[in-house]
Amino acid sequence: MNVSGRSYAPINFADKLAKFADQWQPRVIAELNDYKFKIVRIEGDFLWHDHPETDEAFIVLAGTLRIDFRDGSVTLGPGEMYVVPKGVEHKPFAAKEVKMLLVEPRGTANTGQAGGERTAANDIWI
Repeated sequence: MNVSGRSYAPINFADKLAKFADQWQPRVIAELNDYKFKIVRIEGDFLWHDHPETDEAFIVLAGTLRIDFRDGSVTLGPGEMYVVPKGVEHKPFAAKEVKMLLVEPRGTANTGQAGGERTAANDIWI
């Protein structure tokens, strides 16, 4: 730490992911203006949802992620990303565990307006 209290240490994705094992529970690792960088582990099928007010960026760190849309799908591997435009209904799916980084505005619920038991606590830092 320097005099201002800031840390100049890099954020290591693997180190952060090693701190939790639960799935579908995004954890915040950094903030840029009003945007949160969240890491998450997922496996299985999620639910159909959208985010009417914001785009959502999916960046795969490990594994293979498929994002289904009502009229098609996109498959991402490690080192690939996709931005789901605001208002587009989508459903993430992972046959085996995927570790990824999400970038979205502060306060964005993981289930959008769909809600339900899969809604994760928001803005939890790790």
